[in-house]
Amino acid sequence: MSFKFTNERMKNVEELLTHYPADHKQAALLPILWEVQYQEGWISKEAMVEVARICGCTPAHVQEVVTFYTMYNQEPPAKYHLQVCRNICCWLRGAGETTQYLEEKLGIKPGEMTEDRKFKLSEVECLAACGGGPMMQVNDDYQLNLTRESIDKLLKDLK
Repeated sequence: MSFKFTNERMKNVEELLTHYPADHKQAALLPILWEVQYQEGWISKEAMVEVARICGCTPAHVQEVVTFYTMYNQEPPAKYHLQVCRNICCWLRGAGETTQYLEEKLGIKPGEMTEDRKFKLSEVECLAACGGGPMMQVNDDYQLNLTRESIDKLLKDLK
């Protein structure tokens, strides 16, 4: 099984490569990985091999980058990724209790996904919304000043 960019994504990759010297294609690694994730929703081993070929580096180097950054999905994603901020501002305002409540409601722990792949729960460092803690990011949207009631409503709306 191999990975192939769609024509549209490959055009984006080719355009990205024009921003870097030809002998430094590896500099385009992060944005090219985004192109993979936009296309597939995650970055497979096969995609890493193709990105390595394009960037002129080893698949091991690409894998190191993918596993270092939490922004890249290493498995097919859940429909909703719930990322609870656990930094000090949110923690002091109840982030620990927020995570515990989500664990109870969803039946999963941080790093796990529901069986139906609808929800994945994560704890992350600062999401830069310190005045709205406790907070979480749901996919790309921020949910601020979380309470049990607001979590219940959010989960009901998402289901």
